[in-house]
Amino acid sequence: MNSPTFEQQQTEKILNPINPTKVTQDLSENVILTTVDDLYNWAKLSSLWPMLYGTACCFIEFAALIGSRFDFDRYGLVPRSSPRQSDLIITAGTITMKMAPALVRLYEEMPEPKYVIAMGACTITGGMFSSDSTTAVRGVDKLIPVDVYIPGCPPRPEAIFDAIIKLRKKVSNEALQERAAVSEQTHRYYSTTHNMKMVEPILTGKYIQSATRQAPPKELAEAMGMPLPAIESAAKEEVESDRTE
Repeated sequence: MNSPTFEQQQTEKILNPINPTKVTQDLSENVILTTVDDLYNWAKLSSLWPMLYGTACCFIEFAALIGSRFDFDRYGLVPRSSPRQSDLIITAGTITMKMAPALVRLYEEMPEPKYVIAMGACTITGGMFSSDSTTAVRGVDKLIPVDVYIPGCPPRPEAIFDAIIKLRKKVSNEALQERAAVSEQTHRYYSTTHNMKMVEPILTGKYIQSATRQAPPKELAEAMGMPLPAIESAAKEEVESDRTE
């Protein structure tokens, strides 16, 4: 009787295993070899915690990701309300001069490594406010360094997923020494120069003390049935007395 071949023996072991499986002693199957950069980047890209930050209508699309329809928790994204527990900030909405210092403060309070996604046209370039607004910041990258841009007005939640995937690929290719140079802020300013004419503010808080309120014009007072000031009333009485004489 011919003895079974090696292939037949291996096939028999797979189909009819007699003994329980044992841990192989092969070094390549028990030890994982990697680099510190790869291990560090894998830990970072698998647990990006975005901060709950929104300033305008783009945040409605970002908030939709938290719901069960899109469920962005599957990417390891856990929304946090504190900048000290976040490593990703998605600037969803227009950034104004008044909000700029608060945004910079939140970014500086985030621990390293930290990443920024600029979401929407108003955040990237000022959008529809870039031509006639004196308060909108023409690009959030003038305040903080941006890693990924999401164009649109507003972008769909699927576009945010695409940005997250691109950011994860970027994180996976980073080195520890290079990231410090990339995240370093080299400039910071709020807006560019413009040729708009500055006008005096209308609401000064002195409406009650205004001269037109204390002594309104004669035509306005007569049209609204308001009593005329004492000087004009006296002058009017003199004119009427002269006519009667």
